[in-house]
Amino acid sequence: MKSLPRGVLLDLDGVLYVGDRLLPGAKETLAWLEARGIQRRFLTNTSTKSVEELEEKLRGLGIEVADGEVFSAVAATRAYLLDASDGKPGETRVALLIRDAAKAEFSDFAEGTDGADFVVVGDIGAAWSYDLLNRVFRMIMGGARLVAMHRNRYWEGDDGLRMDIGAFVAGLEYVTGKKAVIVGKPSEAFFGLALSSMELEKGEVVMVGDDVSSDIGGSQAAGIRGVLVRTGKFREGDEQETEPPPAAVIDSIADLPDLLEGGSGGD
Repeated sequence: MKSLPRGVLLDLDGVLYVGDRLLPGAKETLAWLEARGIQRRFLTNTSTKSVEELEEKLRGLGIEVADGEVFSAVAATRAYLLDASDGKPGETRVALLIRDAAKAEFSDFAEGTDGADFVVVGDIGAAWSYDLLNRVFRMIMGGARLVAMHRNRYWEGDDGLRMDIGAFVAGLEYVTGKKAVIVGKPSEAFFGLALSSMELEKGEVVMVGDDVSSDIGGSQAAGIRGVLVRTGKFREGDEQETEPPPAAVIDSIADLPDLLEGGSGGD
């Protein structure tokens, strides 16, 4: 790339680590960014953990992280709901389809069971069932707004690819005829939160991710250069699945310094 960016946005799972395994070159690349005064923010659609838990995981992998560096779909969803409720969460009924670990972020909202103002969809793993989907369907048909933390199609686990919540979001949209509000990536507003925190313009920042749709397609739609890595959920041919194509494709996070310095690390 012609000049070093002033900021780098980094996806977590699939870019810096897979499961509980740190990917080679991750710590070295982060140290390289720090040595050059390049700000970094971690952007993740992970909906199973709070920001504090994500920070703890990074530190457990040997990555020091400061307050305000992690932007999660969970935190963005809370911010969206607070705004939508005019700052009165106790008067807003929310049906939460998320893991217990993330529910603490919404403890000040009224819980909706059979009726709700908002249905929030995150990752609940094997808890999905026809009965649950039908109950959610009825709430949305009754006027609840569908809010999805993201609509990723799949992700990479220690045992290979795993289906993500995008299929359930798409199914609920189809049967209700209502479009979901997508809060995490690829939402332009989500990228905007990170840019604002760094006080940088979109042309000064690069996004690095393994998801060609939410990471690369989302960032480039927001005017941010997207760098696709061939780790995590990446599969051959992904680079052709978004328009415009990624600004660059590299083998792994280890190749980012060479790319940014104008070397031969990218395609």
